[in-house]
Amino acid sequence: MNRKQLIKSYIDFFKSKNHKEIPNASLIPENDPTVLFTSAGMHPLVPYLLGQKHPLGKRLVNVQKCIRTTDIEEVGDNCHHTFLEMLGNWSLGDYWKKQAIEMTLEFFTKILKIPKEKIFVTCFKGDKNAPKDTESAKIWEDLGIPKQRIKFLGNDNWWGPAGKTGPCGPSTEMFVDNIEIGNDVLMQYSKDKKGKYNLAKQKNIDFGGGVERTLAILNGFNDNYLTQIWQPIIKKIEKLSNKKYKGNERVMRIIADHIKASCFILNENITPSNTEKGSVLRILIRKAITYAKKLNINSITEISEPVFKIYKDYKLNKKFIKQELKKEEERFDKTLEKGLGEFKKLTKDKKSLSGVNMFLLYQSYGFPVEMTQELAKEKDIKTNIVEYKKEFARHQIASGAIISGRFKSGLADSSEQVTKLHTATHLLAQALRQVLNKPDLHQRGSNITEEKTRFDFNFDRKLIPEELKKVEDLVNKKISQAIPIKREEMTPEQAKKSGAQGIFDAKYGNKVSVYTIGNFSKEICAGPHVQNTKELGHFKIKKEESSSAGVRRIKATLK
Repeated sequence: MNRKQLIKSYIDFFKSKNHKEIPNASLIPENDPTVLFTSAGMHPLVPYLLGQKHPLGKRLVNVQKCIRTTDIEEVGDNCHHTFLEMLGNWSLGDYWKKQAIEMTLEFFTKILKIPKEKIFVTCFKGDKNAPKDTESAKIWEDLGIPKQRIKFLGNDNWWGPAGKTGPCGPSTEMFVDNIEIGNDVLMQYSKDKKGKYNLAKQKNIDFGGGVERTLAILNGFNDNYLTQIWQPIIKKIEKLSNKKYKGNERVMRIIADHIKASCFILNENITPSNTEKGSVLRILIRKAITYAKKLNINSITEISEPVFKIYKDYKLNKKFIKQELKKEEERFDKTLEKGLGEFKKLTKDKKSLSGVNMFLLYQSYGFPVEMTQELAKEKDIKTNIVEYKKEFARHQIASGAIISGRFKSGLADSSEQVTKLHTATHLLAQALRQVLNKPDLHQRGSNITEEKTRFDFNFDRKLIPEELKKVEDLVNKKISQAIPIKREEMTPEQAKKSGAQGIFDAKYGNKVSVYTIGNFSKEICAGPHVQNTKELGHFKIKKEESSSAGVRRIKATLK
């Protein structure tokens, strides 16, 4: 079975169980500021898992492209990847454990023909906050999985909450040949501000299964990189290096993984930089270059070629991606020689390299920390990764979480303040359109926390102070007018005809939510929002700056 067949059989199966297919969302999360990238299929569903009604109903299914930086240090083994595709199905307060487990098992055994005797499962063993999940274990047993193939685990079988409060619950995982192929998260509880776990008003099911791992199992491989979604890239690396995969597995896997992930991040118009998403991209590209040099490959750009063929259904922007890979290669080459000279100076007659100096090599010469560690290892020099991470975070080049993996798949803490700032961001977007006389101004990214909203938008110059003042005043005028906020459900076509803002592409399903703020703002959005603008308080723009070429960024707060 190939990738296309696996995805089709999965979507078709859950459609036959009355699930509605939702589109593959952007790798840049719209509703979850706890993560840099979409790292799970649940991210586009944040408001609905928190209780908001989904336009397509309570049963949903899709395949979602994801970027996971949490596993970046494990990439190089046979089953961890930075870019992956997730099979996902959800029940938003509809079916519960029994039906979820039945459908999961039916799909794997009846549709994919995995023998039941090869499957073993894990369930939550219980702790002081929640009891042992004997209910799930009993369901598995009744379906023919014997007791000896059901294991109870602790933290590995508990999910969330991602923030301080919100949905959480036990999970039950399926394994074949010691490889996890699926996980049903059973959102049974809601953690409150006092730290108490209460039974959730809306119980959700969130299933996730990796396309890469499932394909390997179906084709009888214990190495994901032997499947057809990796082999063309591996073959290209073999050809360029004149070396075989066998004996060079780890190096070739890292190159293949990082090039593939870089292609997908670049396709979101993210370019290499020293901040946030751009920093992750720079680390991936420069690590790929570093490892390619170990195989005497002078340019990684050509390695990207098979990615466009494997994932032709995504219609990746080949010209832009290859151009940006080449640019970053040239930038890195310029600093590489100087950096190696600096490394020799810093380690001359030394047995260790401080975290501060490791950070210096990253900041001044763009050395990925892994590259510094490898160079030090070759000379038998110890490195201080803990001190490096502290220095990295202190300089705020990017959250230390990018490296240490503190970004988790999760739901944002949708507090009252986050909800207010979300609505204020709609007002900000429309105010910018009017003040700048740019009706085609659209969101190019956002991050909303309890402290601030950060809004990126397409505009090709710096805003002058007078313009910023006009934008701020217009937002506050609309707040003071106490305008009710109305939510409607309609098709994307109806939304477009009604004048709703939104980039009308394949990301929308058959029905969307449209939020209207009087006759001022009308946008397609998943929410959440306040009921009336008077709830917002005073809006204040704190900063306006460049985000990337042709994209500006505004940071603002509510008081």
